[in-house]
Amino acid sequence: MVDKIIIKDYLGIMKIESAAKRLAELGHVTRLSIFRYLVKVGDHGAPVGEIQQALGIPGSTLSHHIGRLVSVGLIRQVRDSRTLYCVPQFEALDELVEYLRSECCTQEACKPG
Repeated sequence: MVDKIIIKDYLGIMKIESAAKRLAELGHVTRLSIFRYLVKVGDHGAPVGEIQQALGIPGSTLSHHIGRLVSVGLIRQVRDSRTLYCVPQFEALDELVEYLRSECCTQEACKPG
């Protein structure tokens, strides 16, 4: 069974469509704010209520935006008893940055000399 969150092709290289989806989700002010907050809190993530309080986002709006970030693999949600945590997926962010840098200076005009 193939997990829907897997966004690499069989060669392990991110596809342009996957990169575009991640960038599109981060291109929204609210979603970028949520992701940046999660990056600040680190690997353990933050409870949804904490995110809501810190950013002042209404609950239903926050749920919508979190769902979008989950759908492209930038965050995952983990339940601990009655608390739902959002955890940033640094590997997904690293993949995106690597995709953007992967062809840096490959054109003849970029090569020294």
